[in-house]
Amino acid sequence: MRPWILLRHFKLDFEEVRIPLFVDAYQDRLREYSPTLKVPVLLDNDVCIWDSLAILEYLSEKYLDGRGFPESQERRGVCRSYCSEMHSGFVAIRTALPMNCRASRSTEISEEVKLECQRIDSLWSQAIADSAGFGDYLFGDFSLADCMFAPVAMRFKTYGIQLSKNSQKYVETLLNNLAIVDWLEDAKNETETLSEYEIG
Repeated sequence: MRPWILLRHFKLDFEEVRIPLFVDAYQDRLREYSPTLKVPVLLDNDVCIWDSLAILEYLSEKYLDGRGFPESQERRGVCRSYCSEMHSGFVAIRTALPMNCRASRSTEISEEVKLECQRIDSLWSQAIADSAGFGDYLFGDFSLADCMFAPVAMRFKTYGIQLSKNSQKYVETLLNNLAIVDWLEDAKNETETLSEYEIG
């Protein structure tokens, strides 16, 4: 999802190969494209880039003249910190609130999940405050950080997680981004379900 959003937001041409996961022989299809048998993977001529954050950085550097990050070196560093924390952390949220953008659910959340939600809320609130007057996204203009946090924003909407006023406004801004709207419309047309994701 994350690289797809970046590509669509910046109107870069690409061909999507959709492979349904966790069905019979799905890894045989993945093997044609992905050295890790995981998604996403980007094939750019003879170059193969796997892992969502690596793909985002590659696209920003090669095709966007670095526009995936803020202009100033200091804010680029902070943006990278946001991306990296999202990429490597928040395991409790990932486990207890699985991605299910076609659903609207209610479920009890643990103290650990609450603490992670509060951490994300504080990250968003700080970035929004620091970017006041420069745009409606975390670092003013749409950036890699917004791509990285999009799945969490969807989880917060699915499970009705309560957020501060500024963070809730950010979720609404992000989910109204035209690239994300297009992604959600495509998702609604999919028919597969994963039973372990149908919680609450």
